[in-house]
Amino acid sequence: MGNSALKAHLETSQKTGVFQLTGKGLTEFPEELQKLTGNLRTVDLSNNKIEVLPVFIGGFQQLKSLTISSNKLTCLPNDIGKLKKLETLILNGNQLKQLPSSVGQLKSLRTLSLSGNHFKEFPSGLGTLRQLDVLDLSKNKIQVVPAEVAELQAIEINLNQNQISTVSPEVSRAPRLKVLRLEENCLELVSIPVSILTDSQVSLLSLEGNLFEVKKMRDLEGYDKYMERFTATKKKFA
Repeated sequence: MGNSALKAHLETSQKTGVFQLTGKGLTEFPEELQKLTGNLRTVDLSNNKIEVLPVFIGGFQQLKSLTISSNKLTCLPNDIGKLKKLETLILNGNQLKQLPSSVGQLKSLRTLSLSGNHFKEFPSGLGTLRQLDVLDLSKNKIQVVPAEVAELQAIEINLNQNQISTVSPEVSRAPRLKVLRLEENCLELVSIPVSILTDSQVSLLSLEGNLFEVKKMRDLEGYDKYMERFTATKKKFA
């Protein structure tokens, strides 16, 4: 991509606060963006070939939305934790296996999307994200939903298309969790904690494509309680 084209993009971004450069074969995060650290609120570099996020990413103090989907990221720099205003972080379709602990410092984060990466374990340290509404970890290789999920503030957690065979009963203590997606995993009927049906806030538990027929859920203790929440929520949106 020519310098003049990039320059034009930069000039527009200076006025709009939005920098979008998708599908251009970029192999690195454009250094020129450093000139706009005070302006940028939205950056979208999806469908490129970026392997590394630079340390200077921490300088974008006004940034609210960062999307770097379908690139080649294998890790994130610690400095990402400096983005105090970041509300949306979308990193679908990369090669991430873990997150730096500094992600827990993103106090404004509402949406964290990590679908289609290489996570084998549920990322830790997200319990400090008090504003988090949506966490998408679909299409990874996660095998266990651990007890620490109880600390998350998320309203929706998407774990579709993983390799999950174990769900901790503690998940039922997640204070705001309403939607838990576990489709196309390796769950048996006995792996579904009864506490999620009886004692949680979850009003949509999607389990299609596991190792049992979904209609068998009706036999579980607490299913009626869960259906009351499900129906009440449905009425609210009807």
